[in-house]
Amino acid sequence: MSTRRRGRAYCTGRLKRGVDLVLGLLALTLLSPLFLIMAVAIAASSGRPVLFRQVRIGLEGRPFRLLKFRTMRTDADGGLPITGSGDPRVTPLGRLLRASKLDELPQLVNVVRGEMSFVGPRPEVPRYVALYTREQRGVLQVRPGLTDPASVLFRDEEAILGAVEAARREAYYVSEVLPRKLAINLQYVEQAGLMYDIGLIVGTIKTVLLPSRT
Repeated sequence: MSTRRRGRAYCTGRLKRGVDLVLGLLALTLLSPLFLIMAVAIAASSGRPVLFRQVRIGLEGRPFRLLKFRTMRTDADGGLPITGSGDPRVTPLGRLLRASKLDELPQLVNVVRGEMSFVGPRPEVPRYVALYTREQRGVLQVRPGLTDPASVLFRDEEAILGAVEAARREAYYVSEVLPRKLAINLQYVEQAGLMYDIGLIVGTIKTVLLPSRT
């Protein structure tokens, strides 16, 4: 079996799904007190809802509702689905949650449901997936993930986008950032394996905890 086929077979196979399910349930159990603390903090600082739900495109192009802790004001409907540093829609607590990636933790529910994996191409909103080339749509052959190689490389994405003029931000993302992320994640799909996933998870944790050393 070719390397490319092995990578895709692993991404859609029982081993990866089994690891996701076991680790997802374990993480939800262990982190439930933290979930409660963050939910109370968000409700107290900016009201409800505590969770943010957004349609993303997952395995085989199927839409699903991705979960996050809400980091934007309740009246921040509309606007771009991408965020640059200093975005006025983000609450003070939201900035802390986004910087620490704690806002992403509810996606463990998406993992347990089978909509996501711990490692896989980050899912995009429909408006950007509609722009994918035939080759780029290869990332839709596997479950999207909580992290991927592009997430580590573009760990400062909000700062990168924040440096671009607001009127040009989406065009810059579509023409410059998104193609690079997709190219990196297409390589992941071809090379994926258990040890590769473990390395990416460790690398992501190091990036979050020790950003200045990565």
